[in-house]
Amino acid sequence: MINLQQPFHVFSASDVRTALPMPEAVDAMRGALRELSTGQVVVPLRTHMELTEQEADVLVMSAYSPRLDHIGLKVITLHPDNPERGLPFIQATVMLIDADRGSPLAVMSGAVLTAIRTGAASGVATEVLSRPDSKHVAVFGAGVQAMTQLEAVCAVRSIRSAAVFDLDQTRAATFAQRMADALKITIAPAVTPSAALADADIVCTATTARTPVFDDRDIAPGTHINAIGVYKPDEREIPAATVARARVVVDERNAAWAEAGELIQARDEGLIDGSHIHAEVGEILAGGKSGRQSDDEVTLFKSVGVANEDLSAAHVVLARGTKLGLGSSVSL
Repeated sequence: MINLQQPFHVFSASDVRTALPMPEAVDAMRGALRELSTGQVVVPLRTHMELTEQEADVLVMSAYSPRLDHIGLKVITLHPDNPERGLPFIQATVMLIDADRGSPLAVMSGAVLTAIRTGAASGVATEVLSRPDSKHVAVFGAGVQAMTQLEAVCAVRSIRSAAVFDLDQTRAATFAQRMADALKITIAPAVTPSAALADADIVCTATTARTPVFDDRDIAPGTHINAIGVYKPDEREIPAATVARARVVVDERNAAWAEAGELIQARDEGLIDGSHIHAEVGEILAGGKSGRQSDDEVTLFKSVGVANEDLSAAHVVLARGTKLGLGSSVSL
């Protein structure tokens, strides 16, 4: 009897890092965001389950791409108290399924994949929205997500220096040293948010803050902002005044209006309305919408994360991972 069962691959966090370098991830996100905005994928709104007793959250995300002939499924948990326990705040598992046969193809560490693809999506947004001559970045947060945000920005712009602000100054100093070594640019911890923004052309916010992490008056004309930390309607990293004066671009409109606290609260406060979202990134990539209009314009990319980004990233991990001999293969 012929066994038609496809091999099932298991990729660790280390495997994912090796198989998904940032340039390849950025390229994958260009395709993912373009096909999302042109209606070429099926992406249901993600399921959000609160764990009240643990003050934590569980997100379940799925997507189907006919182009890739794959189904993607991710389960992600967010436990704010975990860093104090020596555990990651974000933990996740991603599964890739053959759409033609319905057979599971791979499972992989989702936390690293999430961080890389989230950074890569911001990289794509930075490519179409920031000034081409941008040189200095301000980073808010000093965790894994902040690292990949800065890495992605450096992949699409010729960045010379960065400043990082975190409430934990020790973490900020460690981040600065580690990323300076990795990216070969000058990075310094900032004592205040205002100091971090002093020379910023690009701002990345990747925090667990529930209220704005900087003052609107500190955002200079021409600044581009990537905001990725908030995924709940009652939280926000970006001041409403900044949202109101910025050209706002999102990964997906419906997801943004369901979860992006910055937009929802600015709308509820009467500062913006439903038309304030200028475009999805994929619409700009497809040529249907414009990007930055002037050097003085403030632009804001608000990302809540979309499942076909995970699917596209996982597709790259499977393809490159098997080619490089990474992971292990098992029979189910």
